[in-house]
Amino acid sequence: MMRAMFAAISGLKSHQTMLDVTANNIANVNTVGYKASRATFKDSLSQLQIGAAAPGGGQGGRNAAQVGLGVQINSIDNLMGSGTLQATGNVTDLAIQGPGMFVIGAGGTPPALPANFEYTRAGNFTFDSEGFLTTQNGDFVLGRTAAGAGAPNSYIQVPEGATDVAIGQDGAVSYVPAGGGAREVAGYLSIATFTNEAGLQRTSGNRWIESAASGEAIDGTPGGEFGLTISGTLEMSNVDLATEFTDMIAAQRGFQANSRVISTADEMLQDLVNLKR
Repeated sequence: MMRAMFAAISGLKSHQTMLDVTANNIANVNTVGYKASRATFKDSLSQLQIGAAAPGGGQGGRNAAQVGLGVQINSIDNLMGSGTLQATGNVTDLAIQGPGMFVIGAGGTPPALPANFEYTRAGNFTFDSEGFLTTQNGDFVLGRTAAGAGAPNSYIQVPEGATDVAIGQDGAVSYVPAGGGAREVAGYLSIATFTNEAGLQRTSGNRWIESAASGEAIDGTPGGEFGLTISGTLEMSNVDLATEFTDMIAAQRGFQANSRVISTADEMLQDLVNLKR
């Protein structure tokens, strides 16, 4: 009976974690570029009651008899599938069609490049008062001086007075100079891919950082093995509400069932104590 209680307690904890993951997904259903999570379970150790035996001595073989000791969280997976694309008409709203993430500089001060990089699929960018392309938090969006993987990283800055800013599918941020003339390119957006994208570690603000599981970033610019940038569009959350509500009900029912096991085991213990009276 105590074993049943401990198994049920592990079930309560695991289903609570499942509900926590589901609740966070539902909370971020309208978060730009958000990637959903999924909790999976695995069984805990099993207690051997009777060992397995091979046939012999006039008897057939016998399977082992084991009693499980509960459940635990197996993994909390990042579901990196693309979300739906939503047209906004704003030039600095960008979505990536295909693989890759935008590269964000954390803590850099122009002209010095940042020491640390973060990555995101949330492309709701803007220009600051000095013409640098930044996130809504003021962090710099990194680019390259030329298309391709060989060009060095740089900040993307549009000069004062420039007009008709446009961002192409190849990541080129172009503008018409203040005095008029031919269109010029301020830089090309940097895109990064990873061998194991689901192994990235979440940080706040729709950001990800490298981890030992993800591998190092493979940098380049849009096109080829990297996705294309779509200006005037945002990638929304990939949360599927129908799935999340189903998971929420499953977590609730699992929690209720494990609570019932504890209540039943408690009643059996009371009956056992009452036998003495």
